[in-house]
Amino acid sequence: MLDWPIAHEEPGYVVVRDPKGGVGLSFQEEESHQSPTWPARDGDQQMQIHLEIRVDDLQHRLSHALHCGATMAAYQPQPDVRVCLDPAGHPFCLWIET
Repeated sequence: MLDWPIAHEEPGYVVVRDPKGGVGLSFQEEESHQSPTWPARDGDQQMQIHLEIRVDDLQHRLSHALHCGATMAAYQPQPDVRVCLDPAGHPFCLWIET
């Protein structure tokens, strides 16, 4: 979704890196993964990570995220933010500066 190249990949593990430099992200499969709930509720699985992705065109980037396999969360707390869920159920936010 970020159009970052894969820097390292092996079964169940991948690292992507920003081609402009800076941080990278690594992802590892977990056999006993339980999707977190959004919004968080006591007693339910909590988020393990939460990415905030600033975008220049919220609707366009939301459409791109959905095309990549994300779904839009039912609960949307702010008009300038779209909370999405990745295919494994992790929430992430697309936001635009207003």
